[in-house]
Amino acid sequence: MTFVLKPKTHHPKLPLNEIGLTRRDYEGSVSTLCAGCGHDSVSAAIVQACSELSLPPHRFAKVSGIGCSSKTPSYFLNKSHGFNSVHGRMPSVMTGANLANKELYCVGVSGDGDSASIGLGQFAHIVRRRINMLYLVDNNGTYGLTKGQFSATNDKGSTSKKGVPNLYEPIDLVSMALQLGASFVGRSFSGDKGQLVPLIKAGLKHKGIAFIDVISPCVAFNNHEGSTKSYEFIREHNLNVVDADLIAPSSEITIDYDEGTSTQVRMPDGSMLNLHKVDADYDPYDRVGALNYVQRQQEHGEVVTGLLYVDPESSDCHDVLETVNRPLNELVEADLCPGQEALEQVNQSLR
Repeated sequence: MTFVLKPKTHHPKLPLNEIGLTRRDYEGSVSTLCAGCGHDSVSAAIVQACSELSLPPHRFAKVSGIGCSSKTPSYFLNKSHGFNSVHGRMPSVMTGANLANKELYCVGVSGDGDSASIGLGQFAHIVRRRINMLYLVDNNGTYGLTKGQFSATNDKGSTSKKGVPNLYEPIDLVSMALQLGASFVGRSFSGDKGQLVPLIKAGLKHKGIAFIDVISPCVAFNNHEGSTKSYEFIREHNLNVVDADLIAPSSEITIDYDEGTSTQVRMPDGSMLNLHKVDADYDPYDRVGALNYVQRQQEHGEVVTGLLYVDPESSDCHDVLETVNRPLNELVEADLCPGQEALEQVNQSLR
């Protein structure tokens, strides 16, 4: 992979966040993706979200698989820990990283081919295991690196650039995430920064697995008339059910909304997630209702976006396994080898 470095010099009066960093400090290398690729907008949204939350870049672990989307970790958080893994195997590597060091902010970036085809089993099990991470899928419905074949998320009837229709039913990763127990599920559009950035901020602060499916058009192979993953189609068929924003606990903010149009969720770290309901009948706490709503609107040709489901009482893999408070990679020999007496107690408990 070729890396293009950005100039080290920048305007001396760029605004600083709470830890003294500028937005430039959260950027990465210059993108080598096609001009106009939606994936670059997703990378920019991650940069903005991390900068606004004043999160230290060195406390991030970013992992990806193979594909256009999996190149994007090079384009954000250049001072973080990163690993570009095997096709479809990002969840395994991220599981190891999170179990070794629970204090890291884990961001997994994948694509529709990476997660919905060869990595479908990995996607299912990392959701089940509640790994504390932000799982982002750049979903363009096509295999961009291999020149435009339909991916498993491409909608039935959607056409290729040559006008050939897709004959198969799509795999909807949002519906799968809801069914498998994800405690935070959202969908957004790479061209809607106003929606995507708050969703990423909320996902980073969520305890447990936060899954966001981002419709990210491929300008080279899937941005034409007849495609359901094009910029024009998503803008015309975007149905936003819940706007989300993150309110830092350090700032006292008074919210005045009409009765029945908003609700608040206290996140595990104490921050407040403010939800604005566009559809008065939509309940973001109802997992089954969210699944039904997404699939019902899908039948009508609408792409449902926003925060679709959140569990305010969520837990993660460390809660389930009852791991120690210290990160596992900081444990010393005395912690890992407590002696014969402790070993006998463990053996006795298994008899």
